[in-house]
This record gives sequence, C-alpha cells and structure tokens, in this order.
Amino acid sequence: MKDWADVQRLHHREHKSRRQIAKELKMSRTTVDRLLGLSEPPVYVRERAPSLLDPFKDAVLALLKEDPEVRATVIRERLQDRGYAGGITILKDYVQEVRPTFLAARTYQRTSYLPGEIGQVDWWELPRRVRVAPEVERKIFGLVVTLPHSAAHACFFTLGQTLYDFLPALLACLERLGGVPEALVLDNDTSIVVHVPGHRSRLHHEVAALFGALRTRSIVLPPRRPESKGQVERTIDYLEGSFLPLRTFTDLADLQAQHDAWARDKAFPRHHRRVGARVIDAYRVEKTHLGPLPDPLPATERELETRISKDAFIRAVGADYSVPPGLVGRRVHVRVSLSKVTVFLEGSEIARHTRSYVPADVVVDPEHARALREAQAAHHRLRSGDVQLEVPDLARYDQLLGVTL
Repeated sequence: MKDWADVQRLHHREHKSRRQIAKELKMSRTTVDRLLGLSEPPVYVRERAPSLLDPFKDAVLALLKEDPEVRATVIRERLQDRGYAGGITILKDYVQEVRPTFLAARTYQRTSYLPGEIGQVDWWELPRRVRVAPEVERKIFGLVVTLPHSAAHACFFTLGQTLYDFLPALLACLERLGGVPEALVLDNDTSIVVHVPGHRSRLHHEVAALFGALRTRSIVLPPRRPESKGQVERTIDYLEGSFLPLRTFTDLADLQAQHDAWARDKAFPRHHRRVGARVIDAYRVEKTHLGPLPDPLPATERELETRISKDAFIRAVGADYSVPPGLVGRRVHVRVSLSKVTVFLEGSEIARHTRSYVPADVVVDPEHARALREAQAAHHRLRSGDVQLEVPDLARYDQLLGVTL
C-alpha cells in the first residue's frame, strides 16, 4: 500500500523517471512498472513471523525520539543491556524504516516554509454541541488543515472523529484550499493510523490509498509531539478565540457556512505577523504551487454488506433504515457518507435516506411505510379468508375450443 502511494507520488507529482523511482525506493523497475499500472492500491495479505527485535521496538522508538540521528550500533548496545540477543542487520533495517519519521518531525518544527511545501492537519474538538434531534445533542469536531507558508487554513466540521470522518473531511479541506501540498503532517491519531503494539504505527489502508490518489506524502508524527505541528495548533487556538465566541448556529451545515464566510471575510484578509503580509496575498502565491486535486475525487464512503430484516429494515452505523418490503433476507450493499445512506441490491439502488446521528434511530421512507402497510393488510385478509374471487365461467373455454356439450 505505501509502496504504491510513494510510486504514484514520485512519478506524477515529482515527475521522476521509473529508473529514479526504483533507485530511490530500492525496488526493481518491474515492480515500479507494475505499481504504476495499478489504478487502485494493491492489498497484501501475508503472515509475519515474530522476531527477536519485536519486544524492543518501543525502546528503539524512545531512543530515536531522544536523538533521531543516533547510530544503529549505539542503539544495539543500549538494547543489549536490556537483554536484546538479536543481530545488527534486523535492527538496522528497522531503524532505517522508522528514522525518517523522527527526522521529519524535527525538520518540520521550523517556522519558515516554501510555498506548497507542506500542510499540517489536526482535529479540533469544539467546546460546543449541536442538536440532532429534539432531545439529542452530539459533540462537534473540526478537521483543520493549514498551509504554514501563507497561514491559510480550511476547516470541515463533522459529528465524529473516525476514519470515515477523516477521509471526506480531508478532501473537503483540500477542496477549499484549492490544491494539495507536497506533504501533509499528521498527528498519531486512531482515525489516521493503526496502532499495533510493539510495531511502528502505519496508515489505515484507506488513508494510504487516499494519499496515493492525492499524490502527496504523509508525515506521521510520533506521539506527544505537538511542537512539530505548531502552525495548526495556533490556528485552532485562533479559531477558538476569534471565530467561536458569541456564535450561535442551528445545525452543522449552518456552522460550516458561517465558518467559510468568516474565513473568507475575516481570517484571510487579516495581516499575519509571522508571514509579514496579509494571509490572502501570501495564499494567492502559495496556491500556484499546490498540486491539483484528482478528477474525479476519490470515493470516501463507507461500504457495508448486510441482510434485510424480516420487518424490511437494514441496520447501518447505529440506526435502522427502511427498504421496500418483499425483500426479507436478501443481502444488500450499503454505502454510507456523512450525509446519506444508500442501499443497493444487485447493483441497483433500492433506498436512499438522510443519515441519522441519533443512536438507535428508526428512519422510514413514507413510500416504504405505505407499501408495507398494504402488504400487511393483504396478508391479513388472506389469513382471515376475507378474500372474494370471481368464479370463472368455464363455458367460455368450451366456446373458444369449439366444444359442444
């Protein structure tokens, strides 16, 4: 997954030749050609045998955090004091794999950047809630993306902080910024990375696929390193202090519209002391250095498979949604976005609902309810014998066949 994303970025974004990519990524030309020929990331499934280094990987990360340039031989000496009995080769390979993250974290602490060089990404948990039903409120989260060169930012609000909130929120922010920086600095958040005890955190497959489609590089920071993404932290402080106070809103869409208007009319025209200019003027320069967004945009919906219940509903993301009656037990495909739940049977759409964020909610399409009532009434009449059928005149068949009795 990561190899595919790196190959796509280096070839399409940095315009490197296949030979240069093979040399940089230490892979064969054949592998580069194969990965460039794939429109979607490959999925690798393989068993991994445990190694003598596994119990000491956290210690290696701690030493690299202390000194990102420390030699593998020095790390081995420290580990041997703790009982490490493995070889130097496997240690060197692991250090070579994880060291760039710590070097990048130190590099991206500086305060000046080239236009389009990086973006910083972080979640903002608002100290406010929004009503989603008469007696139900939900927390509000905002994904914030900043461009440190110009201090321009975008924010997209969601009602969750999961993987399937992060994917569309990131795309929405980049759409608002009008392009993609060369690299995105990310927090070590469970909506972005998979944490495996004893191993280096890795991007969720869906996140790695999105970064490959965007042709940008991911820089995942080690835990507890807020200073490495100081620009986005300051932007969140700015939003809490300048955008949020005294603000009222009716729903999430209203909050989003108010923020986008405020960013356009207030945040972007302001003079930024570190930038030394108005944000909007620096952003206009930086925007010309951003990479293009893919067209069409990658899909970010959650895909589910389930069966229709006996009362003609499907369960998805904590709520029940109606489907046409008469399909009990059929397996259906469900596509869930931040705003819609769409149900497909054998490739054809059979139901579409506005997504509910009310726990255990029951969402019913009026047409489905009417058809279900009619079907239930017909079933009741059949069981009670309250059905009148016209007795056919069989003499008509004799006439048609020319039979005389």
